[in-house]
Amino acid sequence: MTGFTQFYLRFLEQLWGNICYFFATIGDLFARIFYKDWAVDGYYQLFVENIANWSVLDYIAFIFVLIINIGFIALVVFLLYLLIKRYVRFTKKEIEKDTLVEEVSLLNQKVVDLIDEKNKILAMRISQLGVGAPGLAEYESATSRKKEELADSRFSKLLQVDQMMEENPIVTAMTSTDMLDLKELVDRFINFSASQLKLFYKKEIIARFFAGLATSKVLILEGISGTGKTSLPYAMGKFFQNPTSIISVQPSWRDRAELLGYLNEFTKRFNETDFLKSVYAASYSDTVNLIVLDEMNLARIEYYFAEFLSVMEMPDPSEWKIDIVPVSEESDPKNLINGKILIPQNLWFIGTANKDDSTFTITDKVYDRAVAIALNQRADFIDAPFTEPVSMTFEYLEDLFKRAQSGYNLSETASKAFEQLDQFIQEKFKIAFGNRIMKQIKLFVPVYMACGFSELDGLDYMLTFKILRKFEMLNLTFLKTELNELIAMLDRLFGKEQFQVSKDFIEDLKKMG
Repeated sequence: MTGFTQFYLRFLEQLWGNICYFFATIGDLFARIFYKDWAVDGYYQLFVENIANWSVLDYIAFIFVLIINIGFIALVVFLLYLLIKRYVRFTKKEIEKDTLVEEVSLLNQKVVDLIDEKNKILAMRISQLGVGAPGLAEYESATSRKKEELADSRFSKLLQVDQMMEENPIVTAMTSTDMLDLKELVDRFINFSASQLKLFYKKEIIARFFAGLATSKVLILEGISGTGKTSLPYAMGKFFQNPTSIISVQPSWRDRAELLGYLNEFTKRFNETDFLKSVYAASYSDTVNLIVLDEMNLARIEYYFAEFLSVMEMPDPSEWKIDIVPVSEESDPKNLINGKILIPQNLWFIGTANKDDSTFTITDKVYDRAVAIALNQRADFIDAPFTEPVSMTFEYLEDLFKRAQSGYNLSETASKAFEQLDQFIQEKFKIAFGNRIMKQIKLFVPVYMACGFSELDGLDYMLTFKILRKFEMLNLTFLKTELNELIAMLDRLFGKEQFQVSKDFIEDLKKMG
């Protein structure tokens, strides 16, 4: 025991001596830079010894270099000041946002508690009232009136939504565990899906999905059958605790009436579809709402979904209105104003698409307005811990997107390289990056970066599915030289290890030719 004690004490003594020597060396280094070498025998002595042999040009050079050095030091100090100022301002702003979000969540929770308490009191009162009691009579009368309204209205399904939301309003109450950033949100969904639904997804797929939500109200999940195209939005609905509506597209669909329904001129009632009901119900929700158009290219998308594609191009979301009936009536649903329904901002349309002989080709009109996500491989098994779903409002998720888009700007180097790539593709393939595509890139890439990936990864993916996908319509047999030049251009601009998704896609194009 004595031998070990002596060893351990000597070990601690030597370790402490090394630590002290480390800090003493650093202190001596700073002393030499800022004090010792400025003493009489240091920089000053060196200056005095050499100045006697200087010519006029040496003095001019000395003054010029001195001015540059002083300017450089001043610039560094100024940049440090701006950086510290910006950090302090950003930190203060984020603290204020988090405080407001917590207060809103607490208020939402109080609203939910009050509603539950009100329902319990009403239930107790009704159970205590006897037959013929005034309270029970009023309750039965109100119920009877609601049934009459449903019978008289031409929109029975939408009125049911009104009544259900009036009796049991849905309020999403967030807690501190739900206030995640985008990277944490991706990881939590992957663990939730694996642990509770036994559905497994790669991180890059989920990051692209959230970046797609931040970019467009229309997403297209395409790939071979059995890779989880329909199950992904289904799992997202479970994750946000708001079930996803899945609408099966039929080959016979030719116009909007198949999607929204139509007014029967004989019965004077509107033939409401589940799609219309889901769009209408989303206006009452404060969280994420997803509607899946399953096998969307079994019919021509430009026929049955054209009005939605056009309306959602308008810059003002308050103008995203779809005509349902030409004239409104008093008995119409509450949120059907002047015969029009508003597409709410918390609603996304997710289309799944297969590429085979039974489907139609998705045109550029649709692709340009949507974000396409390829699902060609099933993810490996993930042994994830049991993970709860998230309670998150649409406003909070939208704020995450906006913060990412303002905080992760494209670097100047990447932007210039992308401009050169644009010019090359215009010259060689007569295809240009339009304003819509550039806008989508600026929305997609920052959110993709906030989910844990690099800006080059985001640019690579958008280049592939927004630009290179258009090459499939070209005569590739005569463009193999240009395709090889494009790969060389990508290597020169971004490096041989980057843009692998684009390079693999180009290699597939060469095989098609």
